[in-house]
Amino acid sequence: MNLDTITIVCIALLGILLFLLGANVTRNRALRGGGNQLPTDPTDRLMIAVRAHGNAAEYIPTMIVLLLVCSTLSDSWVVDVLAVAAVFVRTVHAFGMLRSPSLATHGPLRDVGAMGTYLVGIALGVTALVTI
Repeated sequence: MNLDTITIVCIALLGILLFLLGANVTRNRALRGGGNQLPTDPTDRLMIAVRAHGNAAEYIPTMIVLLLVCSTLSDSWVVDVLAVAAVFVRTVHAFGMLRSPSLATHGPLRDVGAMGTYLVGIALGVTALVTI
């Protein structure tokens, strides 16, 4: 296996980000108390926290698997760059969602994070295919 320090640290940071977003949902639920725990209002802070965590849970595990596959198949610096990029775009996306006043609107951080997620994910998939 060719896992190097940069990739391992980035995988760990992605995992930490996912768990922090989950903890934020728990924090918001506790603050809510006995109120509505399943909000649908796009401006509701709990709803925003749930979706930020849910979105991360949709992409981070796949990115981690692709990083592991790419690291196993290649010792190229490209894998390190993609690992750092994955942490960056997922953090930017989460921050953009959590800072948004509403899920009904998009902001530059959320959009950059989303587009970056697609680009990094596709690049990881292509990297895995070309290094077989």
